[in-house]
Amino acid sequence: MRTVNGCILLLAAISITFAAVSGAYHLDMQQLLALILRQENVPVQEQIVFWQIRVPRILAALFLGAALAGAGTTYQGMFRNPLVSPDILGVSAGAGLGACAAILWGLSIVYIQLYAFCGGLMVVAGVWLITRRVTRHDPILALVLVGIALGTLCGAGISLIKTLADPYTQLPSITFWLLGGCPP
Repeated sequence: MRTVNGCILLLAAISITFAAVSGAYHLDMQQLLALILRQENVPVQEQIVFWQIRVPRILAALFLGAALAGAGTTYQGMFRNPLVSPDILGVSAGAGLGACAAILWGLSIVYIQLYAFCGGLMVVAGVWLITRRVTRHDPILALVLVGIALGTLCGAGISLIKTLADPYTQLPSITFWLLGGCPP
């Protein structure tokens, strides 16, 4: 178990380091160490890129990843099934559909996040409403199956939005969002 935890921490450190040095404005390891140690010879532009852009994004990604892990663990505990996750229950697809719709309509980042939240919430409500009507079968199995079905419908909606989106402006934003990119 110690080896696994050590490997996870090492992988996390490598990932954070990679996120800190890579991007449109490349930093090498010497520059990264100088920035972390707050040496005085570091150019102002590098300080701004690192402290005002990359560090907040890295922290946001860490907190969001922890929140998603917590949500997955909560789902697994509620359903007493280690395979259940927000993906299987359709929540992720509903959130993705909401975000894609907001991007297609040209809304700001605040509305994209709001639409993503509402999309996930609507799928949860839909799963709950449909499952309530199923009385002859195992309710947990019904929740999972209805979640998969609604997630598939949302995936079809995302595909439709991707075909309707402008390929030069909206489609890259949709792809960036769906792949888990942290917007500025």
